[in-house]
Amino acid sequence: METLKFYLSEKQQHNGSLLYEWLLEEARRQGISGGSAFRAIAGYGRHGRLHEETFFELGGELPVIVEFVLETAQAERFIETLRPQGLKLFYVRQQAEAGEV
Repeated sequence: METLKFYLSEKQQHNGSLLYEWLLEEARRQGISGGSAFRAIAGYGRHGRLHEETFFELGGELPVIVEFVLETAQAERFIETLRPQGLKLFYVRQQAEAGEV
């Protein structure tokens, strides 16, 4: 099992949809059993500019993480289907242990 996380901005779009929604829909279409999108209250990226959730931060630039827990083969297939899309996405893959208690 792995976790696969994508880091993006809440306003990023792809094919007329919000990118986080498109990623979740594409993963669902590929049979990945679950995914979640989390909006941050603050963060900064490679440009070093801080984005915070305040009354004045209405530009849709808060960080979003889209996360999946899946099999290694599924992660590889998913990433490979994203490459031809021309997306500029930063992602992290990590080994994970998953279960129920």
